[in-house]
Amino acid sequence: MKPLDKAGIDSIQEECGGVIIEKGEYYNQDPTGIRTGNGPGPKLSETLELVANDAEAVLSKDNVTRKIAITLNMLQEKLDNIRGAVTMAYPMGLPTWDTIRLTIEGIEGISGTPAGQQVLDENTSELWIASRCLDRNQVISDRFGKNEKTKVIGKLQRPGAGAPGREPVVSEEEKKAMMAFYFKKQEELKQLAENSEDDYLNSSWADSKQLQKSLRGSGNIRAPGIR
Repeated sequence: MKPLDKAGIDSIQEECGGVIIEKGEYYNQDPTGIRTGNGPGPKLSETLELVANDAEAVLSKDNVTRKIAITLNMLQEKLDNIRGAVTMAYPMGLPTWDTIRLTIEGIEGISGTPAGQQVLDENTSELWIASRCLDRNQVISDRFGKNEKTKVIGKLQRPGAGAPGREPVVSEEEKKAMMAFYFKKQEELKQLAENSEDDYLNSSWADSKQLQKSLRGSGNIRAPGIR
């Protein structure tokens, strides 16, 4: 990452400012002008992306459905993997002002960014469940009992931020299933509307001689060649 006083688009700095840009083997100009553009290479870039996706998977809300409890040790392991991948990609070390280095070593690197707004202080954050804020001296079982089959959705908020938004009544999967069902019914009704009004005459129940045929046992007789 460039120092703040040297940030800028490389091509513009070369053309207008006469700045000599250091370009390594895997140089790729940063369109934002924040980074030097000298990447670690395709293999190490793949490793960085792999460990980043692995860390995001641990934070996924799908783990709730899978009943996987996230522990501090699991999070620390993913952070260590990221730290190791960064060390492999940049063995010479990152500059002290680099946001990646600051983020790995603490939370200073994301301060003032949208990601930094999502970081909550563990000593002051509030836990909200069912539009109620839990007292910090309480545990969840004090409010909802110890039934293991009980499912509650809680959200953390900054102190004084108020109740978070409610969860949607219908999930995305349920919404898709409902839309598919209504679409199918709509197609069926459309097909019925297009049928002739006299189609019912071809039905067995509309045959005036159906009773007579059933008594004689000739109701299912078909002419040769007709199915």
